[in-house]
Amino acid sequence: MTPRAQRLPAYALFAALLSAAGLPIYIHAPKFYVDEYGVSLAALATVLFVLRLLDVVQDPLLGKLSERLRHHRGSAVAVGAGVMALSMVGLFAVTPPVSPLLWFGGMLTLVFSSFSFLTICFYAQGVAKAKTLAGNGHIALARWRETGALLGVCVASVTPVALGVFLEAPFAGFAVGFAVLAIAAAMAMRAEWRPSGVPAGTGFATILRDSVARRLLLVALVNAAPVAVSSTLFLFYVEIALEAPGWEGALLLLFFLSAAVAAPFWGAQAARFGPKPVLLVAMVLGIAAFGGALFLGAGDQWLFALVCIASGAVLGADLTLLPAMFANRMSQIAPSGAEGFGLWSFVSKFTLALAAIALLPVLEGAGLQTAGGASPDEAVSLLIWFYAGVPCLLKVLAILLLSRVNVTEDP
Repeated sequence: MTPRAQRLPAYALFAALLSAAGLPIYIHAPKFYVDEYGVSLAALATVLFVLRLLDVVQDPLLGKLSERLRHHRGSAVAVGAGVMALSMVGLFAVTPPVSPLLWFGGMLTLVFSSFSFLTICFYAQGVAKAKTLAGNGHIALARWRETGALLGVCVASVTPVALGVFLEAPFAGFAVGFAVLAIAAAMAMRAEWRPSGVPAGTGFATILRDSVARRLLLVALVNAAPVAVSSTLFLFYVEIALEAPGWEGALLLLFFLSAAVAAPFWGAQAARFGPKPVLLVAMVLGIAAFGGALFLGAGDQWLFALVCIASGAVLGADLTLLPAMFANRMSQIAPSGAEGFGLWSFVSKFTLALAAIALLPVLEGAGLQTAGGASPDEAVSLLIWFYAGVPCLLKVLAILLLSRVNVTEDP
């Protein structure tokens, strides 16, 4: 194995950085601005949706930009990491100098734009990296990359809660820590951005003409929706439906740590039996595991901890195998990877905003109280159904779509 092929831990660290800027921000940022500045849920949902509309144009263009800058990708990544770190500090550690809603939108625009660019560069470089690895390189790389990502989610999800024990401004501490992680991850990956082995792009048309790539993108869109819904509503479910404030950090840690521990297992099974059948089994198990949250209520936090462990374990398959399947297809039809993962980034993130704009205003209209007041039973029941029932239905649709994908089809 060449020295370059041995740098997989650097991929894990960079994946941890990206994951810390992704899902946890959707979990923490809206509630932070509700609690600190009194911004309404409906207003935040609108901003999140508008930001994702920006991605309709932005992510594919960032994929094209990543491809154009492939010979200068190291410098481009360094700039992107710096912008993301500084905007994270602005989001959580700086008192808004303008309207909190405008500041929220501006800082998130910078966070998510740089996040998108870095994610596209990272996964595109992985297509070339996999060729240097023995065996199924895409699965081997995915084990390191997605395990690192899940560990990053674990740390980022619980850090603000843990820092609250020691600091008066825990989110400011989180933002500073994130900036330190950005520096460390950028340094660890600095030798990996070399252009050798990264071919020129072939354009979006090549990807969209391919039936397997199109179907995998559709599966990614639908399969991301359950995570988007549950992530958007997690804190409200724990505090209002379970009446367990203070448990959020521990439950998030259980969920993502379980996913991180299980990810190498799913990768090993995929190497043995193939990624598609293993992923289908995991998705079915995910419905059975997460569906239990439908039947929980006040005081059931210990039972919900079991749900977190079980559903987190099967999430490890989703996050590891589906990107690996898409990367493998890109290596066959569009080896540059940048444009393909520009499309992948768009479909993966769009569901988060769609969940916010579709669910949060409905819950607010039903009378759900997010600032400590008593919510009517009908609103709590609707919250439980949105949190646990809707994701299970969406997962069924994702299973049906994946079952129709022929991953062995020749390009």
